[in-house]
Amino acid sequence: MSIPIKGSRTEKNLAIAFAGESMARTRYTFFASKAKKQGFEQISAIFLETAENEREHGKIFLKFLKEANPEVHVQMTIPSYTIGTTLENLKYAAHGENEEWTKTYPHMADIAEEEGFTEIANKFRLIAQVEKEHEARFALLAQQVETGTVWKKTRVVQWKCRNCGYTTEAIEAPKECPVCGHTQSFMEIKEVLE
Repeated sequence: MSIPIKGSRTEKNLAIAFAGESMARTRYTFFASKAKKQGFEQISAIFLETAENEREHGKIFLKFLKEANPEVHVQMTIPSYTIGTTLENLKYAAHGENEEWTKTYPHMADIAEEEGFTEIANKFRLIAQVEKEHEARFALLAQQVETGTVWKKTRVVQWKCRNCGYTTEAIEAPKECPVCGHTQSFMEIKEVLE
């Protein structure tokens, strides 16, 4: 049996989730700028891509709020994290994504299910799966930054210049792209489509 969304706990959770995704999006754009300044072009791009994912999640939550009051009053704690190094930002982002997929969204999904909002519950669960992937990617990148393996691997891989598309196979990315002259920071592992 479904109750009206207006005034429900699900309405409040949607508002909190929307605010959280909006803050994450903004934070990730700041983290992208920091990564770029520190010479991590690919990590910068990944932060921006993830920011767009979070924007879309926020849009989904906002769409469900259309039936609610023009204003939803919620009490929430706003994290006051300042922008750190790229490594610190990756660890912070991984932790935040972990909180979302292991605690926040499963709890919100259970409440939505209990209140009869099956579609909303399913969206919370599906978005939690995406946040799990975000955590894994941020954690892996943090490990690579920490161990100095962003541009040096243990086996031969195919590197691609993010600027001009040049590719080469090597254990370590070229210090400079031989085609366009961009620095190693523009090199990334080329994804192979099978």
